[in-house]
This record gives sequence, C-alpha cells and structure tokens, in this order.
Amino acid sequence: MAERWLIAGLGNPGSKYDRTRHNAGFWFLDAMAKALPFSLKATKKLFGAVDKVKSDGQELIFLRPDTFMNDSGQAIRAVMDFYDIGLDHLLVAYDDLDLPPGDVRLKFGGGHGGHNGLRSTFSHVGSPNFWRLRIGIGHPGTREQVTPWVLGRASAPDEGAIEDAIRQALPIVPLWWRGQAESAVQKLHTKDS
Repeated sequence: MAERWLIAGLGNPGSKYDRTRHNAGFWFLDAMAKALPFSLKATKKLFGAVDKVKSDGQELIFLRPDTFMNDSGQAIRAVMDFYDIGLDHLLVAYDDLDLPPGDVRLKFGGGHGGHNGLRSTFSHVGSPNFWRLRIGIGHPGTREQVTPWVLGRASAPDEGAIEDAIRQALPIVPLWWRGQAESAVQKLHTKDS
C-alpha cells in the first residue's frame, strides 16, 4: 500500500510577492513541479493549490497555501486531515534567514526561529516535530530590516544562489519520501570538496 507524503512550500500569494525572498518555498515547489511533473490546482476547501502524484510507489501531495504566510498552518492542517497524513510524513520548505543564500538544509523538528509560517504551522498541527527544508536567504544584519528584507527581491547573485540551493535539494527530497531521511540529510549536507 502506498504511503502518503505532504510537501508544502511556504510563501505569500499574489504576483507582487512572486520573486521575494519570503517565497523561496514556492520557488522550490515550482522547481519540483518541473522535475516530476505536477500541476497545482486551487482547492478552496484546502486553502491552497494542491496536486497529488504517484512516484516510487508513494503518493505525494504537494501544497502551496493560498493564505498569507502567517496563516500557512491552516492549509497544511486541512490537507493533512483530508488525506490522513501524519506529522512524520510532512515536509515544509521555507526561506531561512539564518542560512546564507546558496545553503539548503534538511532537518527534523526544532524551533520556528521567528518564522511566521512555521509559527502558524506549529499552532495548527500542534507540534514542531516535522521535517523542514530550510532554504537560505541570508540576514540583512538588524532585526528592523528583516521585514523589508524578506518581502524584497534578492540581488541577482543571491537569487542565483537560492536557485542553485533549490537545484541541489531536488534530487535529495525523493530519498525522504522513500523513507531514507537520514541518507537525504547526509547527502544534502555533504559538500563536494
């Protein structure tokens, strides 16, 4: 029997946010959609755009919440309930201020680091114990600059580095849904010297 896995990319809906740093989770979904492929369709009752595909004998559900970042958890919870997906089968891809552009990390659990999308997800799923794909966007230097930074577009070199990081993650994520998460972590975090 196929197991179900949910991969959610976080961001803000609307064209004015398309290429902002905060939408790195959406960029990841766009890249996955080309690789697999799949096509996200708006589903009102699930508060987001969703598609379901079979790969490696697994059932993969992809989600781009249509709520704003601060309410991302609402869509994630709705999809988990609708498809009966457990926390250990959830992967959330999001922008991370604590990693430089070009860096990408796969991890299980931990805090939200002030990220409102994660904070909302914790609140709706009732736990921080799920997998995350942290996509580095760098830090502007001071707390006061964080909001304009995440809601702004990255410089061309930074945007290229973020896209490179996403490309590095694409062949790794299938290991996660095949139940080889530790191997995925090791592969992603080992840089070729």
